[in-house]
Amino acid sequence: MKTIVMTGGTAGFGAVAAMRIFDTPNTRLILGARNSRNSPIETLPLDLARLSNVRSFVQSLVKKLDGTKIDSLIMNAGAQFGNTKQRTGDGFESTFAINHLAHYLLLRLLLSCLSKNATIVITTSDVHDPKMVPFGPKELDSESLAHPKAKGKGFIPGIKAYASSKLCNLLTARAFEASTDAQMNGIRVVAYNPGLTPGTSLFRAWPWWAKLMMGVASKLRPANTLEQAGNAIADLGLGTTVPPSGRIYASLVKGKLTWPDPSELAQSDTAMRGLWVESAQMLGLPEQA
Repeated sequence: MKTIVMTGGTAGFGAVAAMRIFDTPNTRLILGARNSRNSPIETLPLDLARLSNVRSFVQSLVKKLDGTKIDSLIMNAGAQFGNTKQRTGDGFESTFAINHLAHYLLLRLLLSCLSKNATIVITTSDVHDPKMVPFGPKELDSESLAHPKAKGKGFIPGIKAYASSKLCNLLTARAFEASTDAQMNGIRVVAYNPGLTPGTSLFRAWPWWAKLMMGVASKLRPANTLEQAGNAIADLGLGTTVPPSGRIYASLVKGKLTWPDPSELAQSDTAMRGLWVESAQMLGLPEQA
């Protein structure tokens, strides 16, 4: 029996992936979500906007597992806002807190629950790369992301915050793959970019004109369907799709997984180590996993 734990499995392509995994024989799926929506899938309450809730989710999960190890951890949940004015109860900017800090904390707390040769999948995005989109981050300052001072006007600050959080996801994936624990236990790590995928709940916070632009972009730029994006991340989590040697960044293009190089900043070991240490400090964790 394979045991998989997943966030972001109740909407969009995540819901497609969750049902695909749930229907896979000899596989047990446990979702972390704010609302199970009468799902047949085992679900434990998880609010990524509250770090105390992430900790209580882990406690409940460990109790439910009762010694069973996690074979695959899929961290797919994400949020995007129209600006950077929102703050979580912990005082962090919401995009950074939900997309990065909460999942970083989840990974750190569940480390001892991972089986040997486990798989970690973290959802990122090609918007992390300024060569792909003009608002992709060209530098990384985690303190400014956590506590932005200049809120800016319009919708662009929110898009930039989202792009930066996706860079953080990719750097976290790289940092964990390089860790002693991952190396010693043969843990596979994948940073998954679903590409342009209309129909996800990410765009619910966008203003009408931005949603209109998304509709136009999906006509001009190759887009993936919810089914394609969901099945791809399910295959990664189930181990049906295995990364080529030396590759960690999986990018879905026209429904097919490719393995390109991430952005130059995402490949920076200095940025990778800095984000790992600074995130640990923000959460009161030791630097080493």
